[in-house]
Order: sequence, then structure tokens, then C-alpha cells
Amino acid sequence: MSLQHHDARRESLAELSRFRAEFYSCLAAHSDALFELADAVLCGDGPVRSLAELSLVGEHRRGHGGLYAALARGRIDADRMRRALAAVPLPRAVDGRLVLAVDVACWLRPDAHTSPQRILCHTYGRGKDQHIPVPGWPYSIVSALEPGRSSWTALLDALRLARGDDTATATARQLRDLVERLITAGQWQSGHPDILIIADAGYDVPRLAFLLKDLPVQVLARMRSDRVLRRPAPRREPHTRGRPPRHGGEFVFGQPDTWGTPDIHTVTDTRFYGTALARSWDRLHPKLTHRSSWAAADGTLPIIEGTVIRLDIEHLPSGATPKPVWLWWSGIDADAADTNRLWQAYLRRFDIEHTFRLFKQTLGWTCPKIRTPEAADRWTWLILAAYTQLRLARPLGSRPTPPMGKARSRRQTDTRTRPPRLSAHPPDSRLPSPGTETHQPRTRTTTRSKEHPPHRHVPEQEVDDPSTPPHRLKIKLDRASGVGTLPRCSLASPAGPSGGLCPFRRFEVWLAVG
Repeated sequence: MSLQHHDARRESLAELSRFRAEFYSCLAAHSDALFELADAVLCGDGPVRSLAELSLVGEHRRGHGGLYAALARGRIDADRMRRALAAVPLPRAVDGRLVLAVDVACWLRPDAHTSPQRILCHTYGRGKDQHIPVPGWPYSIVSALEPGRSSWTALLDALRLARGDDTATATARQLRDLVERLITAGQWQSGHPDILIIADAGYDVPRLAFLLKDLPVQVLARMRSDRVLRRPAPRREPHTRGRPPRHGGEFVFGQPDTWGTPDIHTVTDTRFYGTALARSWDRLHPKLTHRSSWAAADGTLPIIEGTVIRLDIEHLPSGATPKPVWLWWSGIDADAADTNRLWQAYLRRFDIEHTFRLFKQTLGWTCPKIRTPEAADRWTWLILAAYTQLRLARPLGSRPTPPMGKARSRRQTDTRTRPPRLSAHPPDSRLPSPGTETHQPRTRTTTRSKEHPPHRHVPEQEVDDPSTPPHRLKIKLDRASGVGTLPRCSLASPAGPSGGLCPFRRFEVWLAVG
């Protein structure tokens, strides 16, 4: 792929090089070993299964002991790393709004009895309607969601939760620091729409919105179907004695007779879910008590009003029975456009689940058997840096467009992958191996002669630049596809690690042609 005639790719390459230089500056101790370890994660042939296999990758030029020493005694400037992640280009919604998703990913360590600071992590899907707590290290991860038909997310922060931390308080502190970094980096300026923060039902969303009320953010989260909210207090009539009520009638999610007439009612035809029915009720709030996270609050508890949205869909792509989704938004006076925008934005929250799956199954986030939580934090930051480099290098792996005016055959335009058609008879001529004597094939007497044309398997061609070191990016091309040869593109890196080049072998899947 040529970068000389594509400004977008040139800018992506420059942005990737800037991030790699800043990432190398964040490494305070054992910097070369940590930097090459991140390159080994990117350039490994297949999923990461252990640290020992990473030490054998060509990009990691240190020994096996240096790898473990870097994780055990290395130092990473986490604050500078967070500022570097906030400074990269971030995806935005259609209206130019930043949409952030926050969730907890658990690094389960049930067999590490000597590892400190483990807490019980809630796990799902390990049995029918069973939520079994497993010891491990939970991490609160915040990422920016991307619109369109893509499940990529831009990771911005990772924070390991400690024993006794209140989830809403710790998440609010993490989000507050993140929003301040985004404002400092110029990602949000005065006049821009408020940042939308999306969470799941495990968060106390009214408290989270209350703790972030002085920031330009809006909070959207799912609520359980057994919640009970209150309507605004009725208007007090003149000359009425007694203490005025602070709450109105109940709004019970499980009792439709308490809902009343919705303020907004929209119907949308979707591709995967059929007809989507959204109804919203304005100015609903929970009745707070001096318990749980509000136990230490003094005086009268606040009234946190918001908008409740109920989403009903016709069917699910998997064929399962769909259940209604209850959402709570920290804003009020929502119109029909806001209602549709909010429930569609919440469905994008599931993209972060694909990011966690890539972390664990491909990049090997939870594969190493690390004992100390400090080493786990270093490894987590390396995985975040590797993932960010993959995301920034996406424009470099786009498929080239054929020249205008040239008609393409059906084989080139067909995007489906067909298995090779194998003949039932062996070919008459084969390629001899080196050093093997060739003999004339013996004529075979058959009752019915049938000639087969010579068949030769054409292997894939690997286009390499001979001037690059062995750890190079390989672009696989099919010789029969008719697409021209793509010259190799190398990525500049800081002086020292990786010999000044860091191509990613994981791009072979994205750069496949034909």
C-alpha cells in the first residue's frame, strides 16, 4: 500500500508514530524490555497464551528472565499514559458527541492463594441463573464508543478496584479525572454537546449522576426490572396544613397500571430487532434513604430526577425471547429524537464486550500467571497500549481500490470465500522436491482412457521488502487475484527498541486480498 498519494494514511501513520514515541516515554524502568514486550504481543503468530512464548518472538530481543524482570520491577508512568490515551483521535457520534462506556472486567485468580489484594468478582454465565463470586482483580475500564458498523472502541483508562471501594464513588472519581484530561487535551470545548456516559445495571446511576452533576456529562444506564421510582411531588394547594410531600406516586416497573400515559412514544423499524417501541416518562426519581452509599450523607437527601425509557423489540437475532429494557437518563424534557438517540446509543455499549473478548482471547490479558497486583497493572497498561496501536493502524490496512475504468472479473468482485476445488484424481505432473530424481511416469493401461490437464497448486505470494529486518510486516496476496503488488509500509518507532521498525503481523488478516 502506498502512503505517498493518500493523506489519510499518512496522517494515521504519523499519529501512530507519535503515540509509540509517547508510549516509550511513559516507561520509566526496564523501558526497552517493556516496549519490546508490547511489540511481541502485536507481532506474535496467533493468540497470546503465555509469557514464555512471547520471549521467543523475534521482536523481543531480551531473554526469558528479562521479560519477567520487566514485569516484576519495571515502572510505567500511569498518569502520563492516561494523558497519551486521551490525546489520540477519538471516535464521535453522528452529532459530534463523545460517548463513553464504563464497565468492569475481571482478571480471575481463584488459584493464586498467595496473591494479595484479591477481591470477590461477580461472574455471569457459569451456570443457569447463577452468579458465583470468584477471587480476582477487577478493573474499571472506560472507552469511547464508535458509531457505524464496527465494534472497535477507543480505550481511555483502566483502574484496579481495591477492597472496600464503593463502585459508584470510585467510578465517579475515575470519570471526573478522565473528563478533565479530555478537556485539557482539547477533545471537549465550550459549546460542544455534553459527553454521554453509558453504564450497565450494576451501577447506581442516580448517585453517579449526582456525583458528576458539575461536569458537562450526561449519564445513561440500564435499570433492573424490579425497580420502583417516584413521580414529582403534586402541586400543593393553598391553605393546606401539614408538611408538604417530597415525592409523588409510585412508578413500579413491574406494574403497568402505575405507568400512566407516556410522555414520548416512538416506533422504529430496525434491521436486526424488527419493530422497536420506545416509551419515555419524564421527571422520575428514586426515593433515597440513609442506607448503603447514602448512609454517611448529612441532612436531607437530594431528589435526582431523570427520564425513564422502556424499550420493547419484536425479536432477537438469536431467536431468544426478547425482554424489555429499562433505561434511566440523567436529563429531563426529552423529545422523540432524544429518546431514539438514547436507546440506540445504549445498544452500542455492547461493543466494549467485544473489546474485553479481544483482550482475553487474542491479546492474552488474563493468560500470565502474575502474582503481584503491581505486575498485573503493568501488564494491563501494555495491553492497552498494544490495542491502541492496533486501532490507530486500522487505516493502514484498508483494501486498495482498483483503478478506474478497468472491469473486474466475477472472481475478483466476489467477496465470498470459497474452499479450493480438489480433483478426485492426482495430477499428472507435480513439482519435484529439491534433490529428488525425476522419472518418467509409467503409462497406465485402463479400459477407459481419460486425460487430465496438468494441475499445479499456486501458493500464496508474500511481498516483502528485502531492506527491512526479519521482524517485518508480511502482506499476503493471491497470485490469481490480479491485484497489483503492494509495497510494504513500515512504522517508525523511537530509537532503541525494535530496531526502529515495528510492523504488526496481526495485520495479515486485514491486508488479505483476493
